[in-house]
Amino acid sequence: MASISKLSNPPLAASSPRSSSALRSEPKLSLSFRTGVPIQRRVSPLRLSIRTDRVERSFLVRCSQQDRNGAPAKSTTLHDLYEQQGQSPWYDNLCRPVTDLLPLITSGVRGVTSNPTIFQKAISSSSAYDEQFRQLVSAGKDIESVYWALVIKDIQDACKLFEPIYDQTDGGDGYVSVEVSPRLANDTSGTIEAAKWLHKVVNRPNVYIKIPATAECVPSIKEVISNGISVNVTLIFSLPRYEAVIDAYLDGLESSGLDDLSRITSVASFFVSRVDTLIDKMLEKIGTPEALELRGKAAVAQAALAYKLYQKKFSGPRWEALVKKGAKKQRLLWASTSVKNPAYPDTLYVDPLIGPDTVSTMPDQALQAFIDHGTVSRTIDSNLSEAEGVYSALQKLGIDWNKVGSQLEVEGVDSFKKSFDSLLVSLQEKGDSLKLVSL
Repeated sequence: MASISKLSNPPLAASSPRSSSALRSEPKLSLSFRTGVPIQRRVSPLRLSIRTDRVERSFLVRCSQQDRNGAPAKSTTLHDLYEQQGQSPWYDNLCRPVTDLLPLITSGVRGVTSNPTIFQKAISSSSAYDEQFRQLVSAGKDIESVYWALVIKDIQDACKLFEPIYDQTDGGDGYVSVEVSPRLANDTSGTIEAAKWLHKVVNRPNVYIKIPATAECVPSIKEVISNGISVNVTLIFSLPRYEAVIDAYLDGLESSGLDDLSRITSVASFFVSRVDTLIDKMLEKIGTPEALELRGKAAVAQAALAYKLYQKKFSGPRWEALVKKGAKKQRLLWASTSVKNPAYPDTLYVDPLIGPDTVSTMPDQALQAFIDHGTVSRTIDSNLSEAEGVYSALQKLGIDWNKVGSQLEVEGVDSFKKSFDSLLVSLQEKGDSLKLVSL
């Protein structure tokens, strides 16, 4: 991928495909993508068979699970990413039937992330949940209990699919993430109790309980970790907040009282594309050539500095003392990897963020783009001096990184709350209609 300096004038979305040698035997991949809009990327190098039929407003892309000789699908770019660079590719989506994840797992996906928006889209646009929904409503369950029952079943089923990866890596990978109610984003004790409850009812070793990195929830992270519960910390938008999240993880490990820390793991989900979306608007408002030259650079630069911070915090005497008890690093997870600006390369938030002990969770289009023409190479710390230069240049232009992080955090929490509330309203209406029919 181009260095940070080459991101100022990103080419249009038509990126170059990988060479034929990189594709090796051009295997037919086992993929199943779902998205609400047609996929416009070129996919011919992978010999994808595309079906344009609509099912619940979904667009399906399916590939054969075998190559043209009938042999099992061969190694993909996702396998290379993990095996060569130590980065785990995860899928940022979950819906029924959960078995649609099987071909993705075959193709190299090693985990799944979900959030209230993902479930809002899945449940509201599919009939796959109707039978369980009717049973729950008939049993007299309130709508929020119905929501959690639907979600928990999906999470449990997905955990079962990824359990072999979890076992093979001794708990290093194969996780499925489920988020506490977004209504609790500013409630420390409420988040702690919700995380404990979710962990108990899901009852799977490879579940991650997602907790937002709000100021109120940072203490929750420490407490939940100290109780031996693995956590995906989400909605991280700034370096100071990221450091607070790391400290919460370390504090939690130290206060757990456990002699064996090997079963407590965590990821810190650092959001990427939304940073550029906001800062690009600020730069366009400033309007100077210097400001415009920095468009499309902020997110990758800050992410590179986050990785530098990660390396610093997970080294030295404090960390080594925890390692002796089996502690595992809290891996950085790159979230919000889909490109919001169509003028930017569609792998902009994947290719330049590759490094060991990290995770990249990708929604449909980002995942497809990376498989199609992504570049597998260690890039996250290939030019730290330039990343520092971009970060400083933005500050000199008046960009306040802390304010950017705070605004994005508020917007992220609000977005999840709206999705959560909207789904509950639609479920209530659906439940009311069922009751009327039964009268």
